[in-house]
Amino acid sequence: MPLFDLASARERRQLALASHPAVQAPRVPERKRLRYEEMIEFIERLVVEGNLAPGDMLPTQAELAAAAGVSLITVRRALEELERAGRVRRHQGVGTYLARPRIISEPGRPGGLLDTLRRAYDSGGQGRDHQDGQEQGEPRVGNRLLSLGQGVPSESLRTTLQLAADAPVWEIRRQRLVNGEPKIYETAVIPVALAPGLDRYTEELNGSLYELLAGRYGLEDQAEEQYLEVASADDEERRLLRLPSKSQVVRLRGLSTDQRGVPFDCFTQVYPALEFGFYVSGGSSRGLFRTTSWEGWGITIAPVRSEEK
Repeated sequence: MPLFDLASARERRQLALASHPAVQAPRVPERKRLRYEEMIEFIERLVVEGNLAPGDMLPTQAELAAAAGVSLITVRRALEELERAGRVRRHQGVGTYLARPRIISEPGRPGGLLDTLRRAYDSGGQGRDHQDGQEQGEPRVGNRLLSLGQGVPSESLRTTLQLAADAPVWEIRRQRLVNGEPKIYETAVIPVALAPGLDRYTEELNGSLYELLAGRYGLEDQAEEQYLEVASADDEERRLLRLPSKSQVVRLRGLSTDQRGVPFDCFTQVYPALEFGFYVSGGSSRGLFRTTSWEGWGITIAPVRSEEK
């Protein structure tokens, strides 16, 4: 059974056009709506009438054009605008899907990123599995360790972490997952001197990094300073987050300090731009994190352990 009754939709549109008064000029001139704007309204109406939920697939562009009596160019423009607004997702060669509500992340809240994902899916009703129509329970939220290596940081990283020359650091690359799907790509850089033997706890790195650091090394996340920007995803980000070409991402770079004010983690998190919103509350900066450039945050690294497949 199709999600939309396209024949009925076409008949309703023709009836509306036939019954619309031909001559009744408004008292106040109004801007004539463009065809793609009318097409957006048509799609929105079909979504409501079809009782579609996030993750459901829309009719093909050809089907939408036939139902609305417009050109494919008009349909494509309408879908482009809906995608730009974050309301649909288009996958080349597959189709167009209703987008899920944005996940609200709180960058200024120390730690707790996994809890943020759990709350977003619990409160947003995003646990529905649209492949079999069954409702999911609590979402499966977790991490996947991609690699763990040790190396020498760039000068910029060394300065930010207040390290001596040639002091080694750990580089941890992970994906944040919801129901098995990667939602965030994260890199953490931690001084080896503050977390010696971290490579003995790779299994725990599939859980909360900050719980591990607090429990094993007494490093508690007391404060964070962050910088974010929107940019085009690079090849690695698209691959790890399963994004289509030309996707935009939000890159968030930050520095965490412990209860003594010692910097212990320089991190980068990459979010799909159309899937996340960010809530930031007021606060004061300690001025430890000064760079607004992505240049120079590199590591000369020899892998210690890699689990990426």
